Amino acid sequence: MTFTPTPLAGSYVVGLKPFTDNRGWFARFYCKNEFAAIGHNKEWLQMNHSFTTEAGTIRGMHFQVPPFREIKLVRCIAGAVFDVIVDCRKDSPTFLKWFGAELSASNRNMMYIPEGFAHGFQALTENCELIYLHSELYQPGSEGGLRYDDPSLNIQWPLAARNLSDRDASHPLLDENFKGL
Repeated sequence: MTFTPTPLAGSYVVGLKPFTDNRGWFARFYCKNEFAAIGHNKEWLQMNHSFTTEAGTIRGMHFQVPPFREIKLVRCIAGAVFDVIVDCRKDSPTFLKWFGAELSASNRNMMYIPEGFAHGFQALTENCELIYLHSELYQPGSEGGLRYDDPSLNIQWPLAARNLSDRDASHPLLDENFKGL
């Protein structure tokens, strides 16, 4: 695997190095030792799989509040998405800055998202599937979110937004009361 740091400290675009032969390819997408080299020392406690039917659909921007902050590893296994993270760590020099990258079945990249980040994505194609690994269990009542179109974040989504859940469309805009995670 390759670990390419993003401008937001502790986050990485993770690339696979597949072994290819006449049968196809094989690649590792997690190795405890390789992830330990970037400081990952938590166990994956939950794995999720999402399917999004329409291009332009946005899911996010989601996080869990302390003490349930989580690390995520996200991989697109069908279609393509624009994957976005926002640094919500209150003492970070990149507080409320965002980074986005295309994750697709064809480029095989993943996004490693540290604790204290919000995460979301926009489907760039129809019928997108993502696999998520989480370092914390889902905790109802401990979830939060940022508005996908918050002008103070100014996330540059590649397509017109569509098909937001009621929850995602109703996250409040950021104000002075948001102190971070």
